[in-house]
Amino acid sequence: MEARSQYVVDFPTLWVVPAWIQRHCIISDGFRKGRPFRMYDWQLWITANHYRIKPSARQVEGFGVDPDVFPIRSAAFHNRRTQVIAPQKTGKGPWTAAIVCAEAVGPVLFLDWAKDGDEYRCENHGCSCGWVYRYKPGEPMGHPWPSPLIQLLATSEDQVDNVYKHLKGMARGPRLTDRMKVREGFIRIIGEDQDPDASRIDVVTSSAQSRLGNPLTFCIQDETQLYTETNKMIRVAETMRRGAAAMGGRSIETTNCYDPSEQSVAQRTREAKAKDIFKFYEPPPANLSYKNKAERRKIHIFNYAGSPHADLDGLEAEAAELMEKDPGQAERFYGNRIVAGLGSWMDGDKWDARSKPAGMPPKGTQIVLGLDGSDVDDWTGIRAQTRENYQFTPETPHGGPTIWNPAEYGGQVPRLEVDAAVDWLFEHFDVIRFYFDPPYWETEGDGWAAKYGEKRVLRFETYRPVQMHAACERQLVDVNKAESAFHHDGCEVTGQHMRNARKAQRPSNRYILTKPGDGRKIDMAVVSVITNEAAGDVTAAKLWKSRKRQKLIAL
Repeated sequence: MEARSQYVVDFPTLWVVPAWIQRHCIISDGFRKGRPFRMYDWQLWITANHYRIKPSARQVEGFGVDPDVFPIRSAAFHNRRTQVIAPQKTGKGPWTAAIVCAEAVGPVLFLDWAKDGDEYRCENHGCSCGWVYRYKPGEPMGHPWPSPLIQLLATSEDQVDNVYKHLKGMARGPRLTDRMKVREGFIRIIGEDQDPDASRIDVVTSSAQSRLGNPLTFCIQDETQLYTETNKMIRVAETMRRGAAAMGGRSIETTNCYDPSEQSVAQRTREAKAKDIFKFYEPPPANLSYKNKAERRKIHIFNYAGSPHADLDGLEAEAAELMEKDPGQAERFYGNRIVAGLGSWMDGDKWDARSKPAGMPPKGTQIVLGLDGSDVDDWTGIRAQTRENYQFTPETPHGGPTIWNPAEYGGQVPRLEVDAAVDWLFEHFDVIRFYFDPPYWETEGDGWAAKYGEKRVLRFETYRPVQMHAACERQLVDVNKAESAFHHDGCEVTGQHMRNARKAQRPSNRYILTKPGDGRKIDMAVVSVITNEAAGDVTAAKLWKSRKRQKLIAL
């Protein structure tokens, strides 16, 4: 974390909120247990941005006088929601718990702009602590929710405890114990301003979603890098945020760095183009390597500079041990970098760097072909590669690019169109070899072999670990090695499928490619591997025709 000197608050915000927190919330554990919770500089910066007020905000006329008038709520704030990406053990959990306490019984809604003599008095809101906050003229004033309903979301009970254990400790503190009663699985909020039947803080996990759909005033979504399509937590998170939006409530999500191959809620928020999301993320200097122990120490010093409670020696020991098993996870958790996990296969940036679009080669060019086919679910595709190792997705006169998504054809791959494309490619180019993955295409494959020669059309079973592992490793070398001649056409679908592809471990330290847990497609990545393997095998067998012979054939 950077020093607070980097954080300049030059906008109106509810300063009463962090002041209220310091007065009412305590540190729930550790050496400073029981002392007032005072935010670190980076926590205060996030808080100021989350409670940032629009200069144009005005309270609804009649609020406080006419009981039928609803006050301005989320519309007063500059940011609809907040995302915090930070390493483990920086203090996200205690800070989040303090924010929840404020949302439960503190002055978190915009009241109006202060005039001389305006104050916030706890005694006017059911709190007997005697605290008074004196506003400066022109400062935004706050008031509590009358019936707060708050939810904490996590993938499991253990996960939600990151926040909930600190929240329970704060609720039992001397200045909140009369307002927040810890019960089994929830916290009751009581007081003159609160409805005792409706005011509560609930825990929601992937296994306990019965409370979803309630009209919320606030929600916390913890560790959103774990919310994916596979565990159905994306839908849960979206449902919860909709419940808050309906009430004029808002939300905060906290997370470690995410694996970009998993398309988690954390990634979706980070990549969202909405301008009313405050996103906090301070990655370490890019020139430092997390694999180097000395540089890893510098990364930790940077990441935890704003969290003086952190034990750098203990963090290094944990990180070093995790590096042995899953270096990607270690770098995400402690290095605060968005990197792919162990299961990812291709570095998408390195693949993109090999893009040198050159269009379709001329008629008669020597090529190899690769096909991976499906029937009603996965995609079917064909790629081609020249002797100069230029790989491309051909375009045929029959149907354009040789990529077929069954969803675009009534749910089934157009097999006759694929067959026509293969025929055109053999007629238009000098096809030296054609590898195809046989499942679903055995009949067509046998027909192509009979038509064009069994030495040119060969089966390539991608489910066989020995040959698929070797083919994948060959492709990685061809993409990653600086002196490699491999380049490609920049096909967007192939590039996306490259980023989606994951390793599926097989015996003897081998792997094949598989889809990520959320079902994103990888078919064109498999096609690329098959095609590159065909080109490599033709080169190794010296089957490319000489330039002179090729010219004679063309004549």
